[in-house]
Amino acid sequence: METRRHDDTGRTASALRQLTPLSLPARRRLFLVALLASDALSVGLAFVLAYATRFSWGLSVFKEVAPSPAFYSRLMTGLIPLWLMMLAIYGLYNEHYLLGGTDEYARVFNACTVATMSVIALTFLYEALVISRGWLVIFWFLTILLAGLARFSLRRVVYWLRRRGHLLSPALIVGANEEGQALAVQLQGWATSGLYLAGFVDDRWPVGAEVLNGQRVLGRMDDLERLVTKTGAQELIIAPTALSREQLVSVFRAFGVSADVNIRLSSGLFEIMTTGLQVKEMGYVPLISLNKLRLNTMEAFMKATIDRLAAAVGLVVLTPVFLVIGLWIKRDSPGPMFHWRRVLGVGGQEFAALKFRTMFVHGDEILNQRPELQRELADNQKLKDDPRVTRVGRFLRQYSLDELPQLFNVLRGQMSLVGPRMITLAEQEKYGKWDQNLLTVKPGITGLWQVSGRSDVSYAERVRLDMYYIRNYTIWLDLQILFQTIPAVLKGRGAY
Repeated sequence: METRRHDDTGRTASALRQLTPLSLPARRRLFLVALLASDALSVGLAFVLAYATRFSWGLSVFKEVAPSPAFYSRLMTGLIPLWLMMLAIYGLYNEHYLLGGTDEYARVFNACTVATMSVIALTFLYEALVISRGWLVIFWFLTILLAGLARFSLRRVVYWLRRRGHLLSPALIVGANEEGQALAVQLQGWATSGLYLAGFVDDRWPVGAEVLNGQRVLGRMDDLERLVTKTGAQELIIAPTALSREQLVSVFRAFGVSADVNIRLSSGLFEIMTTGLQVKEMGYVPLISLNKLRLNTMEAFMKATIDRLAAAVGLVVLTPVFLVIGLWIKRDSPGPMFHWRRVLGVGGQEFAALKFRTMFVHGDEILNQRPELQRELADNQKLKDDPRVTRVGRFLRQYSLDELPQLFNVLRGQMSLVGPRMITLAEQEKYGKWDQNLLTVKPGITGLWQVSGRSDVSYAERVRLDMYYIRNYTIWLDLQILFQTIPAVLKGRGAY
């Protein structure tokens, strides 16, 4: 998202009109039309490819069945609407579930699977409806693959446009207190959010005052309706701790049913609510409760099962690699093969994370002679040119081979394959108010920090990536990160 400075709301409004020529409802309709068209084309292409695979290519895995082009042509005209209807039922044309992460792909999988099961149910109910089972399985797989790829491609296009200042929704942050400023920092760091921060609205700051990063107070609460019109704001992001109850009610009265303005209300304690919230009515009053853990029971079971199975298989397969690396370390420098590092796990419990040794055993003595490196280490917890690292250690770090023994920690349930960075007790204070969130999930061998630049990522960015993962964890996000880890490691960028 581009950052622009404006001296007044007039210039801001002019810039925003250039950035967002379409109204919010118009852009929603345009995006939904594009989604419907891409989904319909994906289902149609999946149908044709499944037919060709099953009937035209003569693959020996299938039993010979006489194809019926006329029957399957009629079938296609019925299945495309069925698939689109199922995608709609699963919320895949609802803006709340779009452009937001791997949950969208999970919904595509579920929708296509239920649609396929519906076809199977119809074949049982109507004996005259005879469909090739081989064709149906291929069609099911291809609809998931092609619809997912189409949405992935469309998302990349939207993100590309947003990074260049297009398809952005002008937003006002209502409240310039500590919470409002924290919200602004988080949103400014999310380049693909689709929001363009026009400025703040607050009664406690003078109009025109710069709050942070060029963002100014554009007016007072009494001016909110005028400012929304003047700036073309389509999003109101409210920091409720900055407003009185009467002010909150007045905002909802003015914009609560508006088709052109979305109201988004911060939780008030978003920095400690990354584990998720639940809303339940008690005595006709909607009350919010904080989840103890980010994962539900099924998600936790699936994650633990995948972790331990993969760790067990990995340790068996990689045993020869472990032996070769161990002998190489011993020949390169005196000292043990492994290094145990005390780190924090779930609930702040310390455990020993196992790694291949990559430093000289007298590394502390080397570092004591370089006070400038001690300061760099204290600031970043990493040294780009670390004199303590051995020749073999540099190679192991470049390709993250030193992390492989942590599969033992995964097998013992102390770590996960994918998760936030593991930190030490001394490092915990650097996470500030976010530290409690970090300790609600197991640290990972890999994670968003690994696929986003590794050690080249600033410390503040590492914290943000960890919080994003904790908030948005799904099995699908884990799989995405695992697939992205391989090319990230092979490139060796940011490893030291």
